[in-house]
Amino acid sequence: QVNLVESGGGSVQTGGSLRLSCQVSGYVDSGLQMAWFRQAPGKEREVVAAASRALSALTLAETHYADPVKGRVALSRDRSANTLYLQMTNLTPDDTAMYYCAAAKWDVSWADASYYRYWGQGTQVTVSS
Repeated sequence: QVNLVESGGGSVQTGGSLRLSCQVSGYVDSGLQMAWFRQAPGKEREVVAAASRALSALTLAETHYADPVKGRVALSRDRSANTLYLQMTNLTPDDTAMYYCAAAKWDVSWADASYYRYWGQGTQVTVSS
């Protein structure tokens, strides 16, 4: 059973930064395709970023970023902590949403939420102007 626990959300002002964490248990995270999604009130869940499975310690995972956040966010992994991070910078009120970590045991379409079987409970990000 794959368990995902997000943390790191909070309230910041426009231009601020946050680093979200997704701790994985029950599986080695480098063997998972992982992603961050977000959902704002009244809006559909949308992908933020995704990392393909790193098939070995020597393989760098392929990363994907959604256009609205490209250049402002970066994914990284701490294999020793089995944790995926999402570093977000230059935040705007449009980034306000609940952010969810998701995982799949196979290579899936990275932006399609329906392909991810495992989800965390979410962490709230609020950006004020």
